[in-house]
Amino acid sequence: MAKKKPEAAKVEIPPRGRKIEVVGEVVSTKMAKTISVLVFRMVRHKKYGKFLKKTSVFKAHDEKGTAKVGDVVKIFETRPLSKTKRWALSEVLETSK
Repeated sequence: MAKKKPEAAKVEIPPRGRKIEVVGEVVSTKMAKTISVLVFRMVRHKKYGKFLKKTSVFKAHDEKGTAKVGDVVKIFETRPLSKTKRWALSEVLETSK
């Protein structure tokens, strides 16, 4: 009787860190292969508990130049691409008129 070889254990490699994605509106496309994206978030005041709307503008890499001003886009965090650019365009969710 020949011994059966044990099956190789399936090892699942977890992704490196978490993939951070945000949705925002394109406010500028004046730079080459770069868009500026305005992102809103709600922050709770520590003392009073009131929710405040905070904004951030992120520079994102747009290789093909598909996004236009007014579009709603999804961007994801990536390695530093330049001095201020740390995001890349994932997809255009809504186009502007």
